[in-house]
Amino acid sequence: MSAALSSGHPPAKIALRNVTKSFGHKHVLRGADLVIPKGQSTVIIGGSGTGKSVLLKCILGLIQPDAGAIEIDGVNILKEGAQSRRDIRQKIGMLFQGGALFDSLSVWENVAFGLMKGERMPAREAKPIAIKKLGQVGLGPDVADLFPAELSGGMQKRVGLARAIAREPEILFFDEPTTGLDPIMAGVINDLIRQCVADLGATAVSITHDMTSVRHIADQVAMIYEGKFIWSGPIDALETSGNPYVDQFIHGRTEGPIPLQVRSA
Repeated sequence: MSAALSSGHPPAKIALRNVTKSFGHKHVLRGADLVIPKGQSTVIIGGSGTGKSVLLKCILGLIQPDAGAIEIDGVNILKEGAQSRRDIRQKIGMLFQGGALFDSLSVWENVAFGLMKGERMPAREAKPIAIKKLGQVGLGPDVADLFPAELSGGMQKRVGLARAIAREPEILFFDEPTTGLDPIMAGVINDLIRQCVADLGATAVSITHDMTSVRHIADQVAMIYEGKFIWSGPIDALETSGNPYVDQFIHGRTEGPIPLQVRSA
């Protein structure tokens, strides 16, 4: 199956059209094309340095692509004004790889950060919402007034997830959501991601190296290699993709078309 999903799938929530990005002489994105279906969980896989994180930052508006189009709900956000882009970003929730919690804020203040700063919601209204969202990720009210440093890595990841869903976004981004977690806690986070996406009816986009996580949270999978999407399709087709790059990557084989990245001393 090509990188653009077929017309038999749900309508596109996000569409990437020939997106390119270079940093000096380093070409990171070389014409990335991908359609991300509405209301489904799409996972982007690929090795280090293939452009996954840069692509995510382009969609979020943190990096400006050199060329191409990024459409959300049919609107090319690269051609919109600053206010329109801010409005579009209000639809998005993000779980960062390292949690990215504010050390000086309590847990509930972290969860409610977007509500209070983005929507100017008073603290007395925001705190009950934050506690409710913490409950949705399996954390009790007793955690609300603690600080991030008092939590385990798995609990911090749950707090990050609660913050991502606090504003009930239409789109959720997950950047390596299980990195640094033991297999049991990684399974918990994967379950929570599936549940939160289902509860919100959201469109989810994840980037990860963790194939266990891919198989658990993905409806659709897309592989990026050397700045282009070389395959995409439903999770059920991943093992039989017929693409040698995909096959090598998902099985972690040293032999195949993807060369080993070895640095000289």
